[in-house]
Amino acid sequence: LVLCEIGARGSVAFNEPGSMPTSNCRLVLLSSDLRHEISSSYKCEQVPSTAITLGLANIIGAHRVITMAWGENRAETVRKVVEGEASISVPASLLQGHPHVKVVIDLPAAEDLTRISQPWKVTSCEWDDKLIRRAIVWLCHQTNKPILKLTDKDYNDYGLGELLALYGSAYQVNIKIFNDLQHTITGWPGGKPNADDTYRPERANPYPKRVIVFSPHPDDDVISMGGTLKRLVDQHHDVHVAYETSGNIAVGDEDMMRYFLLMDKIAPEFNFNTEGYKKLSSEVKGFVAHKKSGDMDTADIREIKTMIRQAEASIACSYIGVKPQNVHFLRLPFYETGAIKKGDLTQRDVDIVKDLLMKVKPHQIFVAGDLADPHGTHKICTDAVLAAIDELIDESWMEDCRIWMYRGAWAEWEIDHIEMAVPISPEELRFKRNSILKHQSQMENAPFLGDDDRLFWQRAEERNRATAKLYEGLGLASYEAIEAFVEYKPIR
Repeated sequence: LVLCEIGARGSVAFNEPGSMPTSNCRLVLLSSDLRHEISSSYKCEQVPSTAITLGLANIIGAHRVITMAWGENRAETVRKVVEGEASISVPASLLQGHPHVKVVIDLPAAEDLTRISQPWKVTSCEWDDKLIRRAIVWLCHQTNKPILKLTDKDYNDYGLGELLALYGSAYQVNIKIFNDLQHTITGWPGGKPNADDTYRPERANPYPKRVIVFSPHPDDDVISMGGTLKRLVDQHHDVHVAYETSGNIAVGDEDMMRYFLLMDKIAPEFNFNTEGYKKLSSEVKGFVAHKKSGDMDTADIREIKTMIRQAEASIACSYIGVKPQNVHFLRLPFYETGAIKKGDLTQRDVDIVKDLLMKVKPHQIFVAGDLADPHGTHKICTDAVLAAIDELIDESWMEDCRIWMYRGAWAEWEIDHIEMAVPISPEELRFKRNSILKHQSQMENAPFLGDDDRLFWQRAEERNRATAKLYEGLGLASYEAIEAFVEYKPIR
């Protein structure tokens, strides 16, 4: 029996793309991407540059093989392994010919498989609104037509005749899905006061609303929903932003030293060149000069880097118009290990979130749904908020509170999931970019960009534009960009 994991590029064991089917047990060099993946997955600071691995011939020669993959960031790879052609460019796909192989995956990792993403191709479906929307969006892509131009022939030619039987004609299906998508679009993310909200994603009252935007790191708010955040402020809602972690390990030493070089210049000029400051400056410079890969920053340096990120976040919030007293730095304990490896979520983390919720009693909560974050911080932060909501579910104010989940830094919502789409004008998109750029330490020197080389402002703009382009291609209004949200409905 061979038990192994499917890697990010379809590797199996340590057989990377290009490994031959005849390869045997051997010593291999680990690529930088694979070493980063190992460091993140196994929470270790240092990863060796080589490893001993079974070869593909050994694995294929086993009596039974069980291979596994977890999470939405493995979905595309799983599709290639299971449904693509067997190729050495995706080594795990070579297991397709094994007589006793099993692939064990969770639902997020399975979401690109045909039986999950396009089940109408392989079986009869139980059609609900989301599945119909997904099918129609897929059909529009196949025919290169907007929704309202789809015909009965299009439905029959692409295997969606069941919908014609259910609704009587293509026109009836088209109108239904067109209206469903149209109703997701709103320029009033906090609800439009004194308006009929029957077909709006957010209710009109109460107005103004108390809003909390939870941001895992001190820039996820503007990266993922900077345009919506600006709209909420401009529409006079009482907006709070809660930064859940300090984000201090993402500040490079060069960015920190820039501040010390400035302080060294101005301290004598303004008479605060104290012995304490001189000692701190000397210790920091000495530590950085001799710092080796994997060394943990001192407590003082971590605190300084925390201050840098807090200052950047405060400036960004001020630029947007969030009141200074409404900016909260929670510094959840699970993050404060000083290392890439983080602690586990505990009740201390949940209680900090609960305290803020009880203080504000919000009508709206925005929380990260970007669980593809390869470092896991987003998931822990989201779990903390959802756990706090679960513990407060019986509070009277929770009956009138809606929870919206955003994405943006690592992925975007699929269109069949989107329940609120906030359009962004060209001017608003530039404003969003500028708010992201206030986080100077996270520009070119940001150490945790993942496997996407684009900077975060570039990712955000391209994803927001792509969502708008998708809506336009379906025959809806043409916008510069769109930020998308999905409602989270707790079990009561």
